[in-house]
Amino acid sequence: MEIVNRKARFNYEIIAELEAGIELKGTEIKSIRKGSASLEDAYARIRKGEVFLTNMYIARYDEGNIFNHDERRERKLLLHKNEISKLAKQIELNRYTLIPLKVYFKKNKAKLLLGLAKGKKLYDKRETIKKRDIERDSQYKLK
Repeated sequence: MEIVNRKARFNYEIIAELEAGIELKGTEIKSIRKGSASLEDAYARIRKGEVFLTNMYIARYDEGNIFNHDERRERKLLLHKNEISKLAKQIELNRYTLIPLKVYFKKNKAKLLLGLAKGKKLYDKRETIKKRDIERDSQYKLK
């Protein structure tokens, strides 16, 4: 099961990608396996040498009763200190942002693909749409 942030590549130019673990509560992992999560409007930030994922939506697990979690709580991302310091330098020097691209499972552990990104301007977005339309038309003509 993969949860993908489809708008990320449209709204941002991805400079680099990085895999991180996510610190989750018990019922959150079950909801992610079920596919009840969304990365829209989510972002990551560095605070006190740690990376946190903010505004990621994970639905409540139906059978969770009192053990359920807050749906949009801040979640800690698991990265090495040298990776965090490199990211912090890039963010500060080049004004980049950390955007979650997708959540997936690797060896039964939930992983998050983080993108070091730079926001696109409106004319860049129009260019992306134009390229996509041209590619779609050429695929249609070939068939």
